[in-house]
Formats: sequence, structure tokens, C-alpha cells
Amino acid sequence: MVANVQLLCLATSSGVPLYCRSKGESRQLPFSVIGSLNGVHMFGSNQNVLLTSTHTDNTKVCWRVFQESITLIAMTSEEDANDLYLSRLLDNVFSAMVLVIGLDDLVNLKNVERLKRDLRACYKLIDSFLAASDWIGDLTQCVDCVVSPHADILQEALDVFVAAAAAESNFGCLMVMGKVIVATEKWWRLAAQEVMLLAWLVGSLAPSSSRDYPIYLPHGSPTVPHRLLTFELVPGVEVCLLCGPAPSLQQVQTELVERFWSPLLEPLKTCVRAHQHSFLTSVPLHPSILGLLLVNREQKKNLFTVHPHSVNPSQQQGAALPPERRKSILRLFYTLAVSSYFPADSAELKPASLHEEFHAGFTHTPAECYIVADDHKCYAIQTPQYQLFLTFRPDAPTFALRNIATKTFNLLTKEVSF
Repeated sequence: MVANVQLLCLATSSGVPLYCRSKGESRQLPFSVIGSLNGVHMFGSNQNVLLTSTHTDNTKVCWRVFQESITLIAMTSEEDANDLYLSRLLDNVFSAMVLVIGLDDLVNLKNVERLKRDLRACYKLIDSFLAASDWIGDLTQCVDCVVSPHADILQEALDVFVAAAAAESNFGCLMVMGKVIVATEKWWRLAAQEVMLLAWLVGSLAPSSSRDYPIYLPHGSPTVPHRLLTFELVPGVEVCLLCGPAPSLQQVQTELVERFWSPLLEPLKTCVRAHQHSFLTSVPLHPSILGLLLVNREQKKNLFTVHPHSVNPSQQQGAALPPERRKSILRLFYTLAVSSYFPADSAELKPASLHEEFHAGFTHTPAECYIVADDHKCYAIQTPQYQLFLTFRPDAPTFALRNIATKTFNLLTKEVSF
């Protein structure tokens, strides 16, 4: 979403920088600038003023203090980046820190130099939030999913495998490239952000045949660690277990993985082919659609793709709009819609201001919105259960957007099991 973004993490009490991560062409900030950014926030706090964000002619800055111990500051030069994106970025980053090293070490800052070293284990996950990716769960706070034509078979295999491997926990899921294919009932009971963070963690790690990774659950168990076991079934597809001291990694690897999953190699390979599309290629979408985001608000899941058609992207009209641009458009449109038009799901969104002239807001509850730009058009629909965001080619007739979006919404919500 952002071309240039910088993230600063400081100890709140002392102002000592713990790390600085950046994406794009941003340069390392001098210590004097870091000190000024932290100082203005501390000055406001001492005057009982909560400074959350500000902007200059070319930069937007957002501050957040977590547990009265960790201060995170995000800066971006992207003119369309708003408070929603930056607020969720900071919240995700702190939760990622808790996920990897636990809450105790972040709250009780006894040894700053040791904490700096420990935080290096978070860098890959944190950097994935700064980079443009095939996932959008960081923004929607939902987990990115893939709909497989073999979902029933894979779900049954997963349930039996998890029961055999970790019967006491029964937390397990099947992922392809960081997107969830199927998961156990208990996995879905985790907090939505935890499910999203676990998927992003697995997706951000270097490929490995198996892992035994200690993690904390930011909402459910921020101080007591669990073990995240992962096993690569075919390249790109991994089965994950969340468990306690037992079973051992070797025991699951040697005794259970091949026995349960070798008969399902073809369905697993199908998931790899489907991960960019995110749902069945047999679903007929209008040719003017360049990308879509479908959010299941009740189950906290979403389907996200900028490759909505089964044909080769180079064979499509409108293919001149590259995938990275399509991702950026959908992310920007989502933040605009949920910040300004659709009802806020939490207090986090309420401070967002409207850009239109009617500053008092709406006298009704908007259910649809659209935008028209030089190189694209967008349309969104919201119902109590779903949200659908579509990107269209610029030559798609504006008067037809609502009809196409409504048909697409009905198609995806009725014919796709999601």
C-alpha cells in the first residue's frame, strides 16, 4: 500500500530506540529526529494531551503506546495512507512482538540490550506488514483464505491428523502460501487477529520441511508459550499444529505426516495452483473485474485476489494495470470505504473524518459506494455478514458497476462455500 514507510520502536520510559524498520526508499532516521518525534508525543502526554497522528506536506505520522512500556511510531510518505491503515499497522506490529517473544519481556524492560537482540526474531514478520504482499488480513483483521474444491476431504483429513497428533489441544490448520485452506473448529475459536498473525508468521518464514516454533497468543496466552509445529506436505502447503510440550516434532514427522497426507497429494497440489485465484476458477466473473476482496464479517475470513480470471493475465484486456497496482487500489479502496462510508465496527474507526462536504455524516446507513479514477473504477457492497470490494477496468460503464457487483456478490456468497 505504501511506497515509503518507516517504523520506530522505543522504550516508553527512557525513549531508547529498540529498532527501526523501513520499506521503500526511506533512509535511516538520525537520532535527533527520532528523539524529536518521541519528545513531542511525551510533551503532549505530560500536558494530558493524547497525540495520535499528524501530517506535514509530504509525511503522515502516527503514535501508539502499548502497555505503558512500548512506543511505536509509523511514518509514511504515501498521500492516501490514512489513520486506519497506520493504526492497524502499529497494532499488528505490537501483537507480532508479543507473538514471538511474549508480553512479559515487553512490559518489564529490565535489560534493554537483551530485548533489542530478542526483537530481531520479529523482524521478518514485522517487515511482512510493511511490504506489499498477496495477503490483506493485516488491514481487514481477518485471515486470508483459499477455497479448495477438495475442502471436505482435506477438512476430514486435518481433523483426524490433529486428533492423532495433538488430541489434547486440537488446534490445527492447513495453509498454502500463508493462506488458510481448512482449520479445526478450535483454531477458528482463536481471536481473529491471532489466526491472522499465525498465518502471516508461517508465510513470512523461510521454507522448511518442519519447524518447532515457540509462540505466545497475544489475546489468549500472552505470557505462557505454546509450540507451533509446521510440516511441509508439498512445496507451498503446510499443516500446522498448536500444542504444549507433547508431541515431539520427530514423532509427528516420522509416524503421522506421511500416513495421513500421502494419499492426498493431488488435492494438495490443487491448492497450490489455486492460491493466487483464492477460489474456484470455474466461478464465472465479469471480464471487467481486475481484483476482488470478499470479507466474511461473521467468521473473520476473507478472499483476496488480483487474478480473478482463469486465463493468463497477459491475455486479458486491462492487463496493463500490473498486479502490484491492483493490490494497492484494493487496499486504498477498502480503507476509504470502511473509514468514511460503512458503519464502524469498533471505536478504532470512528475518528476517521469524512472528506465530503456533509461533515455531519449520513442520515442513513450506507450499504454501497463507488469511485471512478483515470485507470480504474471500484465498487463496494456491505451486508450484515459480508463485504465485497471490486476493482474494474477503466472502460467498464459506470452505470453498470452496481449490476455487475450485485451479481458477483450473489455468485460468491451463494455458490462459493465461504
